[in-house]
Amino acid sequence: MAKVSLVFAVLLAILGLGFYLGTGSQHPTALIPLWFGLALGVFGFLAISPNEGRRKLFMHINVTVGLIGFLGAAVQAIREYGNARSLGATPNYVAIEAQSAMALLLLIYVLMCVRSFIEARRTRAE
Repeated sequence: MAKVSLVFAVLLAILGLGFYLGTGSQHPTALIPLWFGLALGVFGFLAISPNEGRRKLFMHINVTVGLIGFLGAAVQAIREYGNARSLGATPNYVAIEAQSAMALLLLIYVLMCVRSFIEARRTRAE
């Protein structure tokens, strides 16, 4: 799973840079996925270890970072859409797309991690 973390780190970095550059570099908040990707990358790299305890620690940190990122991005996308609609304004669809894409990537990552943790526990119990 540590190598999968690195893949998701790259995907989040691409997402953040893509939306930042795609908006004309005017909205630094578009880089938020990049920072979450950087965190996943650092802890994913640290999780590549023959030491099982170290690997578990950093993968649990990574799944926590992923869960916090998912919740933050999902809540912000819903809030952005709801606020615009309640004010009668047009929602910022670019921001909502970026937040939704980040939430989707991190949801997939968290679910993959949970599945991996369950499989590891089952094989250890046998």
